Amino acid sequence: MSNVALVSDYLAEQENKSLLRFITCGSVDDGKSTLIGRLLYDSKLIFEDQLAALTRDSRKHGTVGEDIDFALLVDGLEAEREQGITIDVAYRFFTTEARKFIVADTPGHEQYTRNMATGASNAELAVILVDARYGVLPQTRRHSFIVSLVGIKHVILAINKIDLVDHSQEVFERISADYREFASSFGFETLVPIPISARYGDNVFERSAKMPWYDGPTLKEQLETVNVVDDLEHKPFRMVVQWVNRPNLDFRGFSGTIATGSIKPGDEIIVAKSGRTSKVKSIVTYDGKLAEAFARQAVTIQLEDEIDISRGDVLAKPSQRPEVADQFAAQLIWMQDGQDLMPGRPYLLKCGAKSVTATVTELKYKVDINNFDHLAAKTLHLNEVAMVNLSLAEPIPFDPYDENHETGSFVLIDRLTNQTVGAGMIQFALRRASNVHLQALDVDKVARARLKAQKPAILWFTGLSGAGKSTIANLVEKKLNGGGQHTYVLDGDNVRHGLNRDLGFTDVDRVENIRRVAEAAKLFVDAGLIVLVSFISPFRSERRLARELVEEGEFIEIHVDTPLSLAEERDPKGLYQKARAGQIKNFTGIDSPYELPENAELTLNTAEHTAEELAEAVVKHLRDNGYVS
Repeated sequence: MSNVALVSDYLAEQENKSLLRFITCGSVDDGKSTLIGRLLYDSKLIFEDQLAALTRDSRKHGTVGEDIDFALLVDGLEAEREQGITIDVAYRFFTTEARKFIVADTPGHEQYTRNMATGASNAELAVILVDARYGVLPQTRRHSFIVSLVGIKHVILAINKIDLVDHSQEVFERISADYREFASSFGFETLVPIPISARYGDNVFERSAKMPWYDGPTLKEQLETVNVVDDLEHKPFRMVVQWVNRPNLDFRGFSGTIATGSIKPGDEIIVAKSGRTSKVKSIVTYDGKLAEAFARQAVTIQLEDEIDISRGDVLAKPSQRPEVADQFAAQLIWMQDGQDLMPGRPYLLKCGAKSVTATVTELKYKVDINNFDHLAAKTLHLNEVAMVNLSLAEPIPFDPYDENHETGSFVLIDRLTNQTVGAGMIQFALRRASNVHLQALDVDKVARARLKAQKPAILWFTGLSGAGKSTIANLVEKKLNGGGQHTYVLDGDNVRHGLNRDLGFTDVDRVENIRRVAEAAKLFVDAGLIVLVSFISPFRSERRLARELVEEGEFIEIHVDTPLSLAEERDPKGLYQKARAGQIKNFTGIDSPYELPENAELTLNTAEHTAEELAEAVVKHLRDNGYVS
């Protein structure tokens, strides 16, 4: 038989094998990378030159003496090799006679738990490693909880380094019992403990003669035989539109990968959010047209009717339409180091290809990873998990995560840095205030402003405590009032005596403080007034939120620019002195940050000009831009 024929037969054989995606996880130094290296080695997927390089690297970076350090096959980053840890998620492919595998080696360090969650999101099985010397550790619990959270139903408990406890059956049974007890509520369909030594290969590919008391499967046997039902094709049809394909005037198709279900020409289809319907005219791929398409296939769907569909829309069948809502409850994993979750702060929520502004309206509870109790919390730190309520700027189509991972998961993105800060799983829609609708009013903002002969706006004064914000805002209002304008001042201190009297000065409370003030200021603008808002408002995100609540041109950011040294020198209320003495916590400029405006409409330099001069500059800006006559 020719080499070409041999290759063709091999490829055909591989194509017909089922594919299992799994992760390795657990605490640091439990041997995850070593286990994957052993799997690659025993499956004979390492070439001679790779083996030679591995032998050399083991002498330089290895941690197992003269033996080959299989972990180095997976730990590809120099930082990983130097420290002997896994930092990033490493994906590897290997195959056996019965199955193909894609394995994700995920970090064990708590600092990189977010990377572990990423790897788990696409897996069907988890191999959770436990060091036989130490048993179940907090990170074992954390990873197991996340495994259950992302919907993995099949678990192998690999009790590793069994050789270091003399292949003890007693140790194996004790750890197995401990793990089963704490994981009993996770709903795993299969949980198989296996005693292994990844370093020496005991019970990995071959059964170990050193543990005659163990009669269960080897790791390879369990991976090959576990029945992971892939029911994506039997779920309701879902396809997220990634691209509107319009190569010429005669063709308009909608491209994407089918998440679940199947579709064929002639089937009715509905745009989940708008409710517009049509029928499938054809299904096109690179290789030609299809008579039917299934989950995981990338296709372009052409419809019989010209209906409005854009990137991010979800296509479904009319009888199996997903939910559409702008509020829902979700499990949230916080993934940002050095920046905590701020309820009330606007983030960008990305679900499928759809991105909308969203805020966490309520942090219902966070989960204690040690005993899984529900704890009260005002914020979330790195790697913490919580149940939250979210409110979105517009409704989106979704399915509960348990029913569809593709349309039930989302990420939260910081709108200023574009960094992913959280990952979530939607639980259910919130049907709050479903009987409350906006009331149409005959007298609108334009009519109210016309009566007052002015253009309504928010003058948002921001700056350090003691910068002179309230002084300048007060002078501006006096000048406007003297000219017959209709105004109102919202001052930080005054508002905290009423509307915001329940809020403190933590970062979370400050975010809520500004959110409420911004909503109140929006009402004043709707009334046709010029509202002067004098608040430190230290965070750009909240000032941006206030700007986006009103129309273009109705928000004027005024940075009252005063050096910290000058503000401290003035210190009219003695607050800086108390903050320096530790009597006031979370004081802006001392132990809480102030984020400078980047594109303020006005910057007032109080070190070089008097308050009277700066107030006149604000009024001149209003006159020059048509806000007042």
